[in-house]
Amino acid sequence: MTKIVDIAAPPQGARAVPRSVWALGFVSMFMDISSEMVHALLPLYMVAVLGTSVLAVGLIEGIAEATASMVKVFSGALSDRLGKRKLLAVVGYGLGALTKPVFPLATGLEWLVGARFVDRIGKGIRGAPRDALVADVTPPELRGAAYGLRQTLDTIGAFTGPLLAMGLMWWTANNYQLVFWFAVLPAFIAVLVLVLWVREPARPVAAQPRRWPLRRSELGRLGAAYWWVVGIGLVFTLARFSEAFLILRGQSAGLEPMWAPAVLVVMGVAYSLSAYPAGALSDRMRRLDVLLIGLTLLIAADLVLAFVPGLVGLGIGVALWGLHMGFTQGLFNALIADSAPAELRGTAFGMFHLLTGVALLLASLIAGALWDAFGFQATFAVGAGCAALTAVGLLVLRAREPRGQH
Repeated sequence: MTKIVDIAAPPQGARAVPRSVWALGFVSMFMDISSEMVHALLPLYMVAVLGTSVLAVGLIEGIAEATASMVKVFSGALSDRLGKRKLLAVVGYGLGALTKPVFPLATGLEWLVGARFVDRIGKGIRGAPRDALVADVTPPELRGAAYGLRQTLDTIGAFTGPLLAMGLMWWTANNYQLVFWFAVLPAFIAVLVLVLWVREPARPVAAQPRRWPLRRSELGRLGAAYWWVVGIGLVFTLARFSEAFLILRGQSAGLEPMWAPAVLVVMGVAYSLSAYPAGALSDRMRRLDVLLIGLTLLIAADLVLAFVPGLVGLGIGVALWGLHMGFTQGLFNALIADSAPAELRGTAFGMFHLLTGVALLLASLIAGALWDAFGFQATFAVGAGCAALTAVGLLVLRAREPRGQH
């Protein structure tokens, strides 16, 4: 009997990335469209309409993101213990969708802060299980591309949201509440895509931790390479405070409220164009080298935003900021997946997000205080210094890493 041989070439590039990763990318895209329609306008709404100080904006943003990061460590550990990453992702995205109607209904700052707080809890519940699920369904040689692809789709939502916010602000004559209502629909579409199209591989009981993953003995199994990545991520986070400060930088450059979301659009376009190529590149060369390129871009972005005046400086600085995001965010996820044991991936992502979330709170507080006391130049100049310090740590880690490793 003649054996039929399939000579079709295997899928290449983005087509080789598993379907569940594509689906998770579209989930992130729709949720980001919703979230960024709100987030692009919320800092201006709090400052211009409610009279909130910039320092208070930094405090609120920092607490919100730190809350998400603290929740991630528990949801990540729980996903390892139960072996049910998709379930926790559904809960997290569902909670985020349910909070969206609160923003147009809010009658005061306390409602906005509460909605932002609960929304970030949802982000915390879904974040680590989702990131670990990407690694679970993706072959090691495609991890950089998989995380880059998910980040690209996520970022398309991140700049589509502000574009819609700008158009709707023009159409509604700066009616913030009505724009917030439009943000509700894509959030619920995200949950629907997650439920219907993401498939979680079965995990044998032997692959699940025998003990609660947050025990000291279990955390010790994460290894020195993992903790080096976490340390680099901590210092890096101090350099890249909340993106709310980019919107406020646009206001200081003279942008009208209707056009302020353009800052996030420019950043998002640069981010989405670079995330997948950077991730795929990291599958073919040392990931730390690609990350070092991203840090160089961040230093350049901070210096331009600090010292180049006008809309030209704003545009160049924000574009560089977006490029640095593309060269770093997915790369950190791939480095965590590479360095952590498979049965502790959720815990590893959760711990990383917890610690970097605390750093983000500190970074946002420092950025807001520097801005109020000395102006935006001080905020971005200090950010450049922290990025340079991170680059030094990255060079040390690179020297310790054996050649041939990612």
